[in-house]
Amino acid sequence: MPPVFHRPGWIEVIVGPMFSGKSEELIRRVKRALIARQKVLVFKPRLDDRYHLEAVVSHDGERIEAIPVGSAEEMEAHLSPLPEVVAVDEVQFLDRGLVGLAEALAGRGVRVILAGLDLDFRGEPFGIMPELLARAEFVEKLTAICPRCGAPATRTQRLVDGKPARYSDPVILVGAKEHYEPRCRGCHRVLP
Repeated sequence: MPPVFHRPGWIEVIVGPMFSGKSEELIRRVKRALIARQKVLVFKPRLDDRYHLEAVVSHDGERIEAIPVGSAEEMEAHLSPLPEVVAVDEVQFLDRGLVGLAEALAGRGVRVILAGLDLDFRGEPFGIMPELLARAEFVEKLTAICPRCGAPATRTQRLVDGKPARYSDPVILVGAKEHYEPRCRGCHRVLP
């Protein structure tokens, strides 16, 4: 009996602070898959309604249509027939079920592209991201530019009335330039 062909699957994770180009890089990879005539499904958390409800949009205006979901289980309902590529933006906002779903998809030959913040505004690992990073075959950590000193920014500074947020503030606050800016390790601050 001839061997059964199994296309290889894998997990790619794109991380970094806000304004580092994560969504832009996810969009670039998706567009290349579409040029290659691959079947692609793109998802985003319903919670992220900053620029568009049904599209992943980068801070510089690049966009690609996406299905808004509230959970990994909801995402699964859209995966028949199985696409060749699944891309998910802002994965830090999704539930732990995404870890198992990403593993299962990669095991079934799907290229899984995940993008999101690796650190929250406190500078601590964000949600499910540490586990996704550990399970990924490929990881790309992007940096922004610290507007304070010009160094590579690896953290996201939350600002409240122009001042650093307090450690006790809620972790999730969806926003863009009105609440956040990239910072390097030395310029990043969190109030006690």
